Order: sequence, then C-alpha cells, then structure tokens
Amino acid sequence: MLSRSKPSISEQKLVNYTTHLTYILEELTGLEYFKTIWTTCSTSFLFGVLYLSSLLLHVYKRKNDLNGDYSSKLWDNGRQMVVYLWDLYGKLWHGYELHGVEKIPEGPGLIVYYHGATPIDYLYFIARLCNLKGRLCHSVADHFTFKIPGIKLLLDIFGVMHGGREECVQILKNGHLLGVSPGGVREAFFSDENYNLLWGNRKGFAQVAIDAKVPIIPMFTQNLREGYRTLGKIWSFRWLYEYSRLPIVPLYGGFPVKFRTYIGDPIPYDPNITAAELTEKAKTAIQSLRDMHQKTPGNILRALLERFDKND
Repeated sequence: MLSRSKPSISEQKLVNYTTHLTYILEELTGLEYFKTIWTTCSTSFLFGVLYLSSLLLHVYKRKNDLNGDYSSKLWDNGRQMVVYLWDLYGKLWHGYELHGVEKIPEGPGLIVYYHGATPIDYLYFIARLCNLKGRLCHSVADHFTFKIPGIKLLLDIFGVMHGGREECVQILKNGHLLGVSPGGVREAFFSDENYNLLWGNRKGFAQVAIDAKVPIIPMFTQNLREGYRTLGKIWSFRWLYEYSRLPIVPLYGGFPVKFRTYIGDPIPYDPNITAAELTEKAKTAIQSLRDMHQKTPGNILRALLERFDKND
C-alpha cells in the first residue's frame, strides 16, 4: 500500500478548498452551533450503545442466574451478544476495517496502540477480533474508567483492569492477549491531528512484555483523530490536567469517518533487551504504521470521503 503521510498536490488543493468552504459555511450558517448539536447527539449515541451493552449483560446474568466467575464458558453467549453489537456499530458508523489480524500470534502477546481522543477504535478491534478469531483481548484502562457508573459488569466480562505490573504479567503468562496504550489519557487529550505519540518516560509496559516473555504487537488506527478531537491545545486545559489529573478536557466530533486499524509486525521477545530499548522499538513501530497509513495533518472531510474509497 502506498504511504498515506504525504498527500498529493490535488489532495492538498482539495483540503485547502474545503477549509475555505467550511469557513464560509461557518460564517453563513452558524456551523459551530451545528457542531455542538452533532457532538452532543453522536456522543449520546455512543454512550447509549455502551449502556445498552451493559444492560444486555445484566439481563443475561439474571436470566441464566450466573455468578461472578467471568472466565466461565456460561458467559460466552452473553459476551458474544455484546461483540456483535459493537461490531455492527463499527461497520455502520465508521465502516470499520481490521488489517493484519493474521500477524497476531496464537499465544499471548502485548498489543500496544496509539490512543485517540476516545478509545472507540480499540473497542471495535476487540469486537472484530472476537468475531474473527474467537479470542478475547484483555485491557489496561485508566482508573477513571472504573468510575463511570453502570458499566462494571461490562468491564469485568471483557477483562478490563487498572492493573499493576504483576497482574499484567500473570494475564500474559496465562496465554491471553493484553492491550495497553502507553500514551494513555495524556495522549488522548493532548495529541492532535498530527498524531504525535505522547508517552513521556513510560516504559513499564515494555518491562511487562520482558517479564512475561511475550512479543509486543503494534497497532494504529487511521483517521482516529478525525472521528473525535479535543480542545487540548488550549493551554488552560493542559495546565489543569497536569496539576489535578482531572479528565475534563472537552471533546467534539463523533463524525462517521473511515476507520482502518492496522496491526504491525510483532516485536519478538529478546532476553537481552532492556525496557528502555524495547520501548523505543515499540514507539518506532507505531510511528511507522502511522507514517505508512495516515495522511498528516488529518482532515475531517477527507476522512469522511474515504468512506467511499474503493481502492484499498
């Protein structure tokens, strides 16, 4: 596939034209008001699907009189019901595609991914992987995820945890896949349409892979920042987050742009590598996926038009 990092001259003209057209429409029609309404509706729909998933699992639990043993096969049908729902949502709203799934090993592995303004692409990935391979990918999430009311059962069923290093290593040693985003909330809030990785000095995930003796599998989703964006460029939001760690940076979007998730070549376990060296390898691998598949800076209209692109 041709690199997506450098748009052609004709594409640049299209982006410039649409930028001017958008500005004119904003002036004539109050498009900013429309964006607010659109974001409210699309985000409400997203949370609607989230809570519908939780409701379905609670009904399934009550109907089958199940307990908290979420590894039991008795939960499989309930889990699959939610998987179908999210896979359908991904197909309809973002024309979701998953490329390179054959690169994921049959055994354990640590999936490392770029974090968008929302992790909705990662939810699509989990659902598609379950449908294609029948495998559940456990996940590491920020602590504030567990403060969202009404979704605890959903998180438990899909193996989402805040997780320390020992717990992560044990999951991998048990033969499971585990997904983590080193950039986390900071990358979600303060990266932008240039898709810069904001990992800071985080390398704990690399030490987990070394301790568990598993490969790292890089992952990146095209147009992720065009689906949802944040106001993280406003300095006051960055200052407030760094001071308080409160996740209150506003986001906007919910646009039905094309999402394609790409799995890169696994970085094999090497007993002689350090955590710092493995971190750099993982970062380089994700940046390579980004440079190969993402035109930067991202453009919302272009990403919308890719829903009609039949050349890939």
